[in-house]
Amino acid sequence: MQLTDTDFALFGVPPTFAQDRATLDARWKELQREAHPDRFAAQGPAAQRLAMQWSVRINEAYQRLKDPLRRAAYLCELNGAPVDAERNTAMPPEFLVQQMEWREALEEAGDLVALEALQVQVDAARTRALSSLDWLIDEKGDYPGAAQQVRALMFIERFADEADAAFDRLGQ
Repeated sequence: MQLTDTDFALFGVPPTFAQDRATLDARWKELQREAHPDRFAAQGPAAQRLAMQWSVRINEAYQRLKDPLRRAAYLCELNGAPVDAERNTAMPPEFLVQQMEWREALEEAGDLVALEALQVQVDAARTRALSSLDWLIDEKGDYPGAAQQVRALMFIERFADEADAAFDRLGQ
């Protein structure tokens, strides 16, 4: 293994969107055991520093692989279609209309029942977006389309966070 290997190569899993979380968790534990700096104490500070670099690299890869949104963005980048969410916020008009409707509903939601109804819609949109990523990446190999879907999912996740904050405010 090389520090420059892809996260998938490092974890010994196929470079696909669909991943088994239990496999990732088990492989992370195994890799951390192998690279733990304490195992290299007898080999001196240089070996321990290298082990620490490996440990950090393993943790970074694990964080990316276990999170569907980050994993999809990483796959898009590896396949020449970076998400580039900071500069590319173009979305289909129907998606933007949905976002505006959700924002209005959030502003008008005066009780937990209204917020729960909105949360059901957002959760359904999140589920559809994740399913779409699975299809776009693993079935079609459409990485530019997947990058656009990742950007949409990023919007959905941000809105879900705002809805959660509204739940917290109403619950107090």
